[in-house]
Amino acid sequence: MAKRDYYEVLGISRGATAEEIKKAYRRKAKELHPDRNADNPDAEAQFKEVNEAHDVLKDPERKAAYDRFGHAAFEGGMGGGPRGPGGMGGMGQGDFASAFSNVFDDLFGDFMGGAQGGRQRATRGSDLRYNLRITLEEAHQGLHKTINVPGSIPCDVCNGTGAEGGAEPTTCPTCSGMGKVRAQQGFFTVERTCPTCGGLGQIIKNPCKACGGAGRVEKDRALSVNIPAGVETGTRIRLAGEGEAGLRGGPPGDLYIFIEVAQHPLFERDGLNLFCRVPVPMATAALGGEIEVPTIDGGRSRVKIPAGSQSGRQMRLRSKGMPPLRGTGAGDMFIELAVETPVNLTARQKELLREFEELSEENNPEGSSFFKKVKSFWDGMKS
Repeated sequence: MAKRDYYEVLGISRGATAEEIKKAYRRKAKELHPDRNADNPDAEAQFKEVNEAHDVLKDPERKAAYDRFGHAAFEGGMGGGPRGPGGMGGMGQGDFASAFSNVFDDLFGDFMGGAQGGRQRATRGSDLRYNLRITLEEAHQGLHKTINVPGSIPCDVCNGTGAEGGAEPTTCPTCSGMGKVRAQQGFFTVERTCPTCGGLGQIIKNPCKACGGAGRVEKDRALSVNIPAGVETGTRIRLAGEGEAGLRGGPPGDLYIFIEVAQHPLFERDGLNLFCRVPVPMATAALGGEIEVPTIDGGRSRVKIPAGSQSGRQMRLRSKGMPPLRGTGAGDMFIELAVETPVNLTARQKELLREFEELSEENNPEGSSFFKKVKSFWDGMKS
């Protein structure tokens, strides 16, 4: 059976451009792919016919020969590419495998992250991490801080292209811009990164001397960072586009700032609440009164101490804790009383305490008896 015209096979006119030929081939290949036409016994033959037509028309020299001589251009040694076992100018097993791989890429490339390897002419820069240590007061108030970030920036000499004078890179001749080369192994096609361009799909004939062809140079940057109130250890802040510069003009990565809140000498944090231990004079704890306690905002609050308060008693100051990272309001501040025992007493103070002790025994004879028993026990242990 006579071969159909290649233009007719792809459904295009003879004046079609290279891009129109490529689009037509993809459309036809997807339409006639054997996996999509399991119930059509002719699908594989039609699929091979489409790939054969594309193999000829995508190559300018073979297309010119076909436009002049038709199918005869590839018969009887009149030029053209190698002939496979499928017939004059037909597709062999290796050609079919390569075509199958191409269509697989077209069908599923979007699901695998789009174009792969060197089809991305520029590579996105890496993300960076910066550890920032702040005080609890700064976490409470928020702060505006300037940090120095080591990393890379686009090369000013070549404008990030990597080529001397800002010239555009050229397509890699080894992989034709694909960034990968393929080797046939029976029915299967094995891909590997192009050894010439390293997977970029492009090469630079005259690399920029300032950056060595990378399109970026190492340099520290001063960045102004806004740390919101309410952050805590482990909070992560993302600065888009402030990471490593992209390779050869590619987009930059992101900068992630990880917050660490330093331990405070007075306050302990639990979520939005703050806890602290406050010393209270013995007389104040016994008689009652007021004390001043520091707060995280730098101020002081007066706290009323009930008479007879004991060590370990907790009291709450509402809304004196930490603010939430998102939202309004604030946590509470809890103070734990620590009753102080006086030291370095004067003779008069000791006399008054003994008098107080005697009065306590008179007012509480049972307690006095118990105290005497305990004292007698300890005296016996000492002897």
